Amino acid sequence: MKKLLKFLFYFIIIVISAFAIFLIYSSIDDYKPAEKTTVLISENPDLLSDTTEYTLMIWNIGYCGLNKEMDFFYDGGKNVRPSEEKVKENIQEVKSFLLQNQNTDFILIQEVDKHSKRSYYFNEFDTIANAFPERTCVYGKNYDVFFVPTPPTDPMGKVNSGLMTVSKYTPEISFRHAFPGNYSWPTGLFMLDRCFLVNRYKLTNGKELLIINTHNSAYDDGTLKAQQMAYLKTFLKEEYKNGNYIIVAGDWNQCPPNFTPKFKENKMDSIVKTDISPDYLPKWNWLFDNSLPTNRRVTAPYKKGETLTTVIDFLLLSPNIKGISVKNIDVGFEYSDHQPVKASFKLK
Repeated sequence: MKKLLKFLFYFIIIVISAFAIFLIYSSIDDYKPAEKTTVLISENPDLLSDTTEYTLMIWNIGYCGLNKEMDFFYDGGKNVRPSEEKVKENIQEVKSFLLQNQNTDFILIQEVDKHSKRSYYFNEFDTIANAFPERTCVYGKNYDVFFVPTPPTDPMGKVNSGLMTVSKYTPEISFRHAFPGNYSWPTGLFMLDRCFLVNRYKLTNGKELLIINTHNSAYDDGTLKAQQMAYLKTFLKEEYKNGNYIIVAGDWNQCPPNFTPKFKENKMDSIVKTDISPDYLPKWNWLFDNSLPTNRRVTAPYKKGETLTTVIDFLLLSPNIKGISVKNIDVGFEYSDHQPVKASFKLK
């Protein structure tokens, strides 16, 4: 009996020590990006016309692991990833869809993995960038953890992921801007470090066009989103005051102001619906399509008419930009838990 108790005592000490070492290493290795990081500086940037109509696409590809058959443990499901063959198929189908829309001027993508266990370490950024050899592709990392220990039965493990902007034109400069705030320790060690990715383009009228790729927080109580939105507002107001033209597009993880869905074949997710305040930059223009959802709940595989859906992927335009069109593209959530959005705009 004494030997058993002694064994249990040492076993508990070893487990506690191992966990403590894991937390210490995670804290030391924690990704701590600067507030502003330069991603690209071009010696020969393109000069964009201030009278041309431009097109832009948004798509959160869900690391090519959240296809329509998937549920996800963060959403109340059980799974982290599908089979390796399915991830590979999803990557190829995403690439194929993007190539079908290769004439789009700006393609803003979220949840693009570079080296993650959840996507079997496929380099999704390289796969997409290699499909667009004539384009300028930039990357803003927002998730870099050596080992995510949840869920305990099948840990997510290594994650290296971020935002990707594919541009027909070469920007003058691209930079990653860190959003403020994160979860408290130790949870924050294993969560995303949210950011927005900015491409600056020279215009023929002497001003600049800013194309901003964003991915705001999910799974928080609203505190992080509020900090991020306040920080973004300050940045946008300063840039607009300088006479620049600005578009923010991506996965906001919240609905546009006063959002009223007009879905015909899908259910609206009103359980945790959060709308951006109408007072947020009231003179700016929100460009979104309310006829089709862009995102689904991942508590269970997708079923049209049963799965709860919403619109959290859309655009914000500065007052000197006119939105021409916007359309959510129905791909049946086949390869991601988000659907693409395509829009066109013109500078005033």
